[in-house]
Formats: sequence, structure tokens, C-alpha cells
Amino acid sequence: MRYGTIPGTDLNAAVIVMGTAGFGGGMTEAEAFRLFDLYVEQGGNFFDTALVYDDWLNQGRSLTEIRLGKWLKERGNRGRLVLATKGGHPELSSMHIGRLGRDDLIADVDRSLGQLGTDVIDLYWLHRDDPAAPVAGIMEALDGLVKAGKIRSIGCSNWTVARIEEARAYAEGNGLTPFAASQPLWNMAVVNPGSIRDTTLVIMSEADKAYFERTGMAVIPFSSQANGFFGGRYARDREAGGQGSAEAVERQYFSDANFGRLERAQRLAAELGTTGSAIALAYLTSQPFPVFPIIGATKPEYVRDSCAAGELTLTPAQVRYLETGE
Repeated sequence: MRYGTIPGTDLNAAVIVMGTAGFGGGMTEAEAFRLFDLYVEQGGNFFDTALVYDDWLNQGRSLTEIRLGKWLKERGNRGRLVLATKGGHPELSSMHIGRLGRDDLIADVDRSLGQLGTDVIDLYWLHRDDPAAPVAGIMEALDGLVKAGKIRSIGCSNWTVARIEEARAYAEGNGLTPFAASQPLWNMAVVNPGSIRDTTLVIMSEADKAYFERTGMAVIPFSSQANGFFGGRYARDREAGGQGSAEAVERQYFSDANFGRLERAQRLAAELGTTGSAIALAYLTSQPFPVFPIIGATKPEYVRDSCAAGELTLTPAQVRYLETGE
């Protein structure tokens, strides 16, 4: 597993990040702990979670953070890991009402610290943006939490590049802690227009990529494997299945362009002795700016396959081939 330093921080992190959505209420504790252990055994050290993870299952609140905190306590390994969590998310019942006020952020950070059983969060994400909220108050509140020693560095999830730049300029002009990373939806596929039903999600664009290449800001994308599109289950002449995750994959990614990318990924994987899923992750980690993709691996074989991509680097020519076939 390769490691890299997130620019603007002192965090030395595995290039493959262990995502944890679904690990609180979507599986048993034993299954979750087995996958966490396996990720660490593969050389990983970077966990990404969120205050609201698994709240949508209606089994309780913050199930994932609580379970991850229990695992950290039982294993006694907190000091060897990079721990990221997200807050500032609207209530699920009122997604149109932002929660980026100072009091909201302080309350969310304190809840996460308690549930994770840690004194400090290494990378704290704002889970959503509220474009109506001035960046001044947001950045000042986050800087206060950094100065209080509760968080080490900050990032933004589902923020547009325009808002990121506005926040960067304000932080720089006022001597505040800037965002160190962005967490958009991004993978090797091209998302079909209008197919993402959650309109609060921000999808990486070509213009966004140019911004990150110019600034060198780290990107830590979610949905980095396109919900398994590159894993071998899907093909141009094969039905998706029509329900659950397969229905979402068909809606979001079935297109001639993406099947072309899938077929090229499979050919390159055969040449390099690896898998299509690993190629999809290496496509991200081989960009001309720092990228640490978040995996959603819910089975041991998925964890092993995804972590193997941490040793794989593609050339610019191979990245271009995957995109264009040239």
C-alpha cells in the first residue's frame, strides 16, 4: 500500500481509504470488525466515516461512528490511523435546511469525538454545503475548532469548486485554516446526466479536475468504483438486474461511453495481471494531483482487491487510453 501526505497537513495516509457507510446497521458487528481488521492488515490506515452514516436505516443514530469507535477502543490502534469524519449535514427529514452554523458544527464535532472515542479528528469534513451561508462564518467556526485542538485539518464534501475557491480566498485573507481536501462523487465512469437523484451531491467535472490540477488540492472521492461497475458483473450485452444497487448502476452508468471504458479497463487489467476494479482505482490515484479514493468494500475479497490497487500506478498514456481509447 502506497502512502502519501495530504498537502497542507501532516497526515501521512494510505492512498486507498476505507469507507464505512453501511458498516453500522447494514451488517453485524463481527462482519464490520473483520473488514476493518482486514483493511489494516493490507496496509491501510485511513478511515472515512460520518455522523449521519446509517441513520437512513432507521435503526438508531450514528450507528457507524459508534461501531467504529468501539473497534478503535478494542484494537487500541487509534494513534496509528488517520481518522476522518463528516458533520454539518442537514437533518434527513429536512435536507433543504442547512446546518453549517457555528453552534451546529461545534455540536457535531463534540458528538463525533465522543462516539469515536478520540480526543481529536484528523480530517473533519463538512458533509454538505449551504450556498446561502457565508463562507466567513463557516471558516471562522472551523478554524476555532482547529485552534481548540478538536480537529487537525478540514475538508469539504459536495462543495462546488466556486464555493471552495471562495472559502480558500477568505481563509487566506484572514489567516484561517483552509480546506485541505475535497470529497466529490468521482470515478472512472461518466455519470449519465440527471441520473443522480440526490441533487445535493457534487459530481466531479473536467473543469473541476483542471482546478485541482492547478491548485494541487487533494481529492478524496466517494463512489470511486462506480458502485461496482468495473468489477466484472456488468457488460454491454448483459442485463443489470433491475433492482437495488444494480438498478442504480444501470441508471447512472450504462452508456456506450462507459462500456467502452469498462472494456478498455478489462484489457489493461489483463495486460497488467490485475482486475478491472483495481484499474478503476489506479485511474484515480494516477492523476496529476493527489487523489485518495474511498472504497465501499463490504466483502473480504473486495477489500483485498481494492487495497491491491494501492500498489498500482498507471502512466499518463494508460490513463488517456482508459478515457479515450487512444
